[in-house]
Amino acid sequence: MKHNVDYLIIGAGPAGLQLGYHLEKNQRDYLILERADHPGAFFSIFPRHRMLISINKPYTGKSDPEVNLRWDWNSLLCDAPELRFTRYSERYFPHPDDLVRYLDDFARHYQLNIAYNTRVERISRRNGRFVVADQNGQLYMSKRLIVATGVSAPYIPDIPGIELVDQYGTHSLDRELYRDQRVLIIGKGNSAFETAEHLTEVAAVIHLCSPHSVTFAWQTHFVGNLRAVNNNFLDTYQLKSQNTVIDATVTRIEKEGDQFLVDIAYTHAKGQTRRVAYDKVIACTGFRFDASIFDETCWPEMTISGRFPAQTPEWESTNIPGLYFAGTLMQACDYKRTMSGFIHGFRYNVRALANLFESKYHGQPWPHTTIAATPDAVLDKVLERVNRGSGIFLQPGFLCDVIVVDEARGEADYYEDLRADYVPVSPFGQQSHYYTVALAYGHFRGDPFSIERDPAPEKATEAAYLHPIIRRFDHGRLVSEHHIQDDLENEWYLPEYIEPARAYFRAQWTPSPMMEPAVG
Repeated sequence: MKHNVDYLIIGAGPAGLQLGYHLEKNQRDYLILERADHPGAFFSIFPRHRMLISINKPYTGKSDPEVNLRWDWNSLLCDAPELRFTRYSERYFPHPDDLVRYLDDFARHYQLNIAYNTRVERISRRNGRFVVADQNGQLYMSKRLIVATGVSAPYIPDIPGIELVDQYGTHSLDRELYRDQRVLIIGKGNSAFETAEHLTEVAAVIHLCSPHSVTFAWQTHFVGNLRAVNNNFLDTYQLKSQNTVIDATVTRIEKEGDQFLVDIAYTHAKGQTRRVAYDKVIACTGFRFDASIFDETCWPEMTISGRFPAQTPEWESTNIPGLYFAGTLMQACDYKRTMSGFIHGFRYNVRALANLFESKYHGQPWPHTTIAATPDAVLDKVLERVNRGSGIFLQPGFLCDVIVVDEARGEADYYEDLRADYVPVSPFGQQSHYYTVALAYGHFRGDPFSIERDPAPEKATEAAYLHPIIRRFDHGRLVSEHHIQDDLENEWYLPEYIEPARAYFRAQWTPSPMMEPAVG
């Protein structure tokens, strides 16, 4: 096995495999280090109650593989039709063991270069190269290091006495231990509600507690917020079945005999505090990145309360050149806004990262198609992408397409799924006539199931739901902007969508386009 490579990836989870696939395809020199004896080991343990919340939809009524990826949230991007997760399970919320089986098949099919049973103990940097030591003292060296380990360590809030309680990742799943018990669950995310659901039939009382109110995925369009499949517990609270969801800060936890005495300060009852007794306390407070493997020569700057490594628009460490992050760690760049923390989001990020490597380190052009530089040809391509593209659909507002127009050459180059905040600082941002194409949500307040909608094309800028947005730039400066009205089934084929967009593009090809930002 080669121990001195150009690209060293730590972690053979979905992100490590996805990047390995692209590096293999590009014939690059790489190695993946994995501590377990198989890929995707995280999913052999988590979620604890063995149900994924990433949807799996084999039946869509569509035959286009690209379109079907919009509702297939577990597949990795590849050129093998048989390696779609929808062939591994028909369950809408699949069992994690099926994902582990899928990832193993993926790694074997592409014969990815993976060193299993290799636990990284220490990472340092010497003479411009990364040096990684494993549990046996074996050293691996690379020009570039990509960490794809995920958020593997529990996030422990700063609460006196928190060390006394059980953690989500290790608490017992034996329901008999909770029979007729008073249970406090700290947290209000999916793991907290998943745990509460597991105990509802046996516990006497269950309280869920955190400082902030429950945030629902249907309100935010962020799939990491509380999902409907996990919110049955709310019925037991609102219907007064002894369970409670508390907006409060836990200020102290003490142990007295077999009981926990927990001090809480209510969020909405100003100044009111209370001490409550429980038989069990479980912290479901999320996870964080474990940076302890880095020494002082390459310790990455951290962000978001120390939970994630800080990153540039290229997913590179803000303070350690050549150190990159892939997979769920990429969510530091769009935290709780889009889907970079999940396979169906970061698989596109990782593909963009691989393209960036090709451009930055190997002088290869970004993949693109070339079309005629005419308003109608550009519009046709835009409509194809907003109706088919899975990346811009699943990473709304974070990823975008870029169209660079060369009117002298009479051609336009169309690039897919680039990070939107990378474009202005990239060579694309230096062009005098280029567009970005994205799908994005508007803003709405109140009941998400009862939104007033004006279908008039001129009201498209106020569209609350997912809809296409086209922006023209000149050397990074916004010149004009056009919104296409949202659609019930996210299909933009009707004349009422197409003709205003056609008029917009035709206006951009006039001899003197308006140079002040305009919205159309």
